[in-house]
Amino acid sequence: MFYFNVLISGIAQGLMWALFSIGVYINFNVLKFPDMTAEGSVTLGAIITAMLVNSGVNSVLALLIAALFGVIPGIVTGVLATHLKIQPILAGVLTMIAMYSINLRIMDDKATISIIGSSLNNSFSFITKNRQYVSILAGTVVAIITIIALAWFFSTKIGLAVRATGSNPQMARTSAINTNYTHILTLALSNALIAVSGGLIAQFDYGAAIISMGQGSTVIGLASVILGVKILFRRKNNIFFKLIAVSCGAIIYRCLVAFALLIPILKATDLKLITAVLVAVILCFPSFKKRKSEL
Repeated sequence: MFYFNVLISGIAQGLMWALFSIGVYINFNVLKFPDMTAEGSVTLGAIITAMLVNSGVNSVLALLIAALFGVIPGIVTGVLATHLKIQPILAGVLTMIAMYSINLRIMDDKATISIIGSSLNNSFSFITKNRQYVSILAGTVVAIITIIALAWFFSTKIGLAVRATGSNPQMARTSAINTNYTHILTLALSNALIAVSGGLIAQFDYGAAIISMGQGSTVIGLASVILGVKILFRRKNNIFFKLIAVSCGAIIYRCLVAFALLIPILKATDLKLITAVLVAVILCFPSFKKRKSEL
């Protein structure tokens, strides 16, 4: 029963981070844009959600508003990279650095904002009182809606233009696609999803918005993407299945972390060490597999 509870906890946490991983996948894999803005956007989403819920705003509406705020850093990074010709990774880093101060100012120089209002957890409490089950239910509903919406979006003319921009920007430009527009649009969309993920994490996982919650999250998101797309479901090429694979990667990654903490010699304070080791193994796995196939 104990291990079952650990598994349930890992699944619940993974679903909270699923939208974050999808946002990272859109930037790094679909658009081929190494965006570091996510670390600031996830915190921003958590802060906006926490403050709105504490002010009496409906928790679902709070997530939607957080998504709108998440659009802003995505647009800023896009403008820096496209119109000001700053290297993509540096543009994201600059926005991420600025977001730390902005987030801290929004929080009125507090490191933590606890959620004391009626969160989504309370909204689903009529179904079950178990917090983990509520997290799984809410996370699953949000993930399914998001995956279906994104699969439809990437099948539209604009979505196909985004995919063409990521695959071959020069060819896209010769096909009369405004690649500056597609870059900014995609970065705005992905950071909106990441902000929503931050709002979910604040409501279900942390129970608060924490200024440092986004630190190192991009690498974790990449590990979830590689785990889902490159290792477990690498034969699926359809965008719909890719998005599902990324979500499953986030869940599996969180379960691995949860079970790693059960190793007797490890303590809760070793979480960063465990995360670093797991990410390193996951990131290196595809190259090891490629070497093995070449032998």
